[in-house]
Amino acid sequence: MTVAPSSLHISSDFDSGNIQVLDASNPLQVQLAIKPDTKSPHFQWFHFKVDGLTPGHTHHFQLSNASQSSYNKAWDGYQAVASYDQENWFRVPSDFDGSSLNIHLDAEQPQAWFAYFEPYSRERHDQLIKNALQWSGCELLATGKSAEGRDIQLLRKGNGASHKRKIWIIAQQHPGEHMAEWFMEGIFERLEQGSDPQMRKLLDFADLYLIPNMNPDGAFHGHLRTNANGQDLNRAWQNTSPQVSPEVFFALEQMSQYGVDLFLDIHGDEEIPYVFTAGCEGNPGYTPRLATLEERFRTHLSGLTKDFQTEHGYTRDEPGQANMTLACNSVGQRFDCLSLTLEMPFKDNNDAPAPLTGWDGKRSKQLAKDVLTTLSAMVRELR
Repeated sequence: MTVAPSSLHISSDFDSGNIQVLDASNPLQVQLAIKPDTKSPHFQWFHFKVDGLTPGHTHHFQLSNASQSSYNKAWDGYQAVASYDQENWFRVPSDFDGSSLNIHLDAEQPQAWFAYFEPYSRERHDQLIKNALQWSGCELLATGKSAEGRDIQLLRKGNGASHKRKIWIIAQQHPGEHMAEWFMEGIFERLEQGSDPQMRKLLDFADLYLIPNMNPDGAFHGHLRTNANGQDLNRAWQNTSPQVSPEVFFALEQMSQYGVDLFLDIHGDEEIPYVFTAGCEGNPGYTPRLATLEERFRTHLSGLTKDFQTEHGYTRDEPGQANMTLACNSVGQRFDCLSLTLEMPFKDNNDAPAPLTGWDGKRSKQLAKDVLTTLSAMVRELR
């Protein structure tokens, strides 16, 4: 006997949720829309839960405004992620018809979650901080406040000795880029390994200053790019203010107090199916020393893993033409240090594809561990 599809209940009223239901009268063909960031026209991130799926049937979800999203070219070749338990995420068939993103699920269970990328929840973030303090040997150095009053933790691994290099890694300025905090989890996991000779070498010469989530408000509200004030934090580093971008104001205040010898800003890119870095070649203070350090970082990391490459990425800035509101450029100029934006894909790494998962949290974590190996190899060269 064929079971008739039941009505669906679709919700996004939870941490990082984002969807608008337009028409769910046909449970096999649902029309949805992505809601824009608060006080901003940006949108691309989606995350929603569906109850009432009929196992054995194929359900179709049409994100009808995909063509108007912030990066509408990013939908080509993109596959959405889904999960039945919020732990195991997998790619599902998705296609972009020039207007809508169409997601298809051959339902195996009556309940499923869908998202733009494997989400990193605030609950997991809170546990990450506890683990970092208990198992990774970090200290909570300072706590800033977001626009809505959420905690922004700055952790330090090291003793703050004056001779130590100061290595800063921050993540998720753009709240929809959840791979960035998965990356940070990989950093803390490797720091738990007390017998790791590469980490001992790194920590003999450097302290790590780590901000796992720069934009907790945006992440909670299901934003793509901005904080609760509609501010893109990665365009606020030249003229930041405690009223509009308190998150950046806090980070810069702490950097000025402790100094910076290397800066990594961890991101995700919607369009490019590779892992890559962007540097400071357009800064007015860019020097051959910094160019050599950039090349050293890229060469070493690409030699370690197929999940990093140097052929694909952003167009290089012409000398003196850098956008100085970006964290990478602003920090690199201010502290005369190696400063890089590291980008991971929302899609997959075309050099090492994984069709079931695409790029995911697990691979983001492993990349972080490989980055620490590279930092260990070059820590004594930073100044």
